[in-house]
Formats: sequence, C-alpha cells, structure tokens
Amino acid sequence: MRFLITGTAGFIGFHLAKRLLDDGHFVVGFDGMTPYYDVGLKEARHAILARSNGFRPVIGMLEDQAALTKAAELAEPEVIVHLAAQAGVRYSLENPKAYVDANLVGSWNVLEIAKAVKPAHLLLASTSSVYGANPVVPFAESDKADEPMTLYAASKKAMEVMAHSYAHLYGIPTTAFRFFTVYGPWGRPDMALFKFVDAIEKGRPIEIYGEGQMSRDFTYIADLVEGIIRLIGVVPAEENRVTQPDVIDTLSAHAPFRVVNIGGGQPIGLMEFVETVEAAVGKPAVRKMLPMQPGDVPRTYAAAGLLEALTGYRPATSVEDGVKAFVDWYYREKAA
Repeated sequence: MRFLITGTAGFIGFHLAKRLLDDGHFVVGFDGMTPYYDVGLKEARHAILARSNGFRPVIGMLEDQAALTKAAELAEPEVIVHLAAQAGVRYSLENPKAYVDANLVGSWNVLEIAKAVKPAHLLLASTSSVYGANPVVPFAESDKADEPMTLYAASKKAMEVMAHSYAHLYGIPTTAFRFFTVYGPWGRPDMALFKFVDAIEKGRPIEIYGEGQMSRDFTYIADLVEGIIRLIGVVPAEENRVTQPDVIDTLSAHAPFRVVNIGGGQPIGLMEFVETVEAAVGKPAVRKMLPMQPGDVPRTYAAAGLLEALTGYRPATSVEDGVKAFVDWYYREKAA
C-alpha cells in the first residue's frame, strides 16, 4: 500500500514507517526537523529509513500547505497517518505558539489534504493528556475529555474535534488514537526514560516530580506500532461497530469517525519505574524529589477494551523488558 506519514523523523513516526517499509509498503515521510530536541537524532532516524527503496522524505513544516501538498502528490496515498506534532507537556508553558502552529494549523492542513486526496483511511495521533486529571480510571474513550490541563492537551483535543467535522462533512474515514506514555529505543531525549538513563550513567541526579506519587500506563513502542498497524485495516463503519456489553464503541453516529486508546491498561508507579531503570542500568540513581509540575496529572490508565475488540490485540510488553531494550539501545548508540 501507499502511505503518507507525517513525523517520520520523530520517535513514533520512525518506528511506524520502518515497520511498514519492512512489510513492503511505500512510504512518503513528511517532517519539519524542528530543533525541539537534537536534530541529529532525527536525521539518524531518517537515514535508517532511507536505506529502503520504498521511502521518500519531504522536509517541511506542517504549517506549510504547499509542502504538504507536494508530499501528498508524491505519495498518492491510500492511507494517511498524521503523527507530526509539537509534543511535550511542559514545553507548552514556554512556547505555546508552537502548539497552535503545529497542532492546530498544521493538523487542519492535513485535514485539507485528506479532503483533496480522499484516502481509504486517515489516522491521527492524539494523547492520553486529553483526559486531564480524570478521577475515574481506567480512562475510557467515552469519558468526558473537556478539561485539559495544558495547551498541548487542548490542541490535541481540538484536532480530534476538527477531524470529526471533516469526517462528517467530507466522508473521510478517520481514526484518532490516544497514546499512553510511549517509550523504547530511539525515544525522545526529553522524556523520562531517556533523561533517567542518561543522568544515572553520568552520575547526575534524576528529577522525580510529584514526590514520586504519580503513575503512568507505559506503552512499549513496538506494541504501539502493532496497534496502529492493526487499526489501519479497521476503517470506521457501522459494519465493525463493537456491540460487546462491557465495551463502549466511540464510532460516531454522524460520521465515519472513531477514537481508540492504545495502551495496555497496566499502569505502574513512578518509583517502581525508577527502580526498573536502576536495575537495567546497573547503578542506583541519585534521586531529587520535586513537587508536581504545572500541567502534570497524577495518573494515566488506559481502558484497552475497545482496541482489543476491534483488533484482537492489546499492548503486553512488560516495563522490565521494554526498559532493558531501551538501555541496550542507549549503550549501543553511545559506543557507536
């Protein structure tokens, strides 16, 4: 199949594109190579993808409609997967305009591309952050998600709502998936696992927010990609509406649109996570306990029933195995 994927130099986009290329598909990757973190890491990911004859990169910003149009013309996509975004919860406090530009204007541009191209399926990356500080766990897709704690979360919820309107108005089959704390090899340097491993290795203190009382539903990158791959073939339609009594399907009554969590539903405490990292690195961490940061939430916890009902799959890689895989990659890259 022919794919247009935004964000292929990013952590998740790289892994998804590589899996699709390995499976024999054609991928046009669109990425802005923004300096939010080390561009060298992004270039290294793209260099790996470029080893495949099925990969074509287009460098441009999501806000640049002409660049996106060029990528779409090159791809002639049957499927569009929109992963590119300005990520990061805390950075949204420092540079809110980046989130408006990329996540609102940029996502609208992707919707305009989908309107013109009419793909068989449009898939969009959202986030568990849209649930805010929801006190009810696990977080189900049908839960109210109208009280975001950060502009990042608000921008992602706005993308979902815009996408529903386009699905309704123009008949674009659309799935928005909500990610839960994705981690693994080639991960982002601004995320906790990378920061913890790097600090422990170099003898620096690790910063533990919320006094270590938070918990997260960690999702290993290969599991996330498997979930996306399986959802690609589940185009939202009445024919696949889930009717299990214990699962609420989010398939819209007014559009070919659905929201799906991708998470395993097995959250662990932050201190348990720190201990897992220490064991994988083989060194104890110097722990610096800090209060909760603005915009942080105490927990994330995915209801995985809808994903499993639609695809027969739910993420299951243990945090121990996933952290070890990341640490192994970290030391390989350090030695290279």
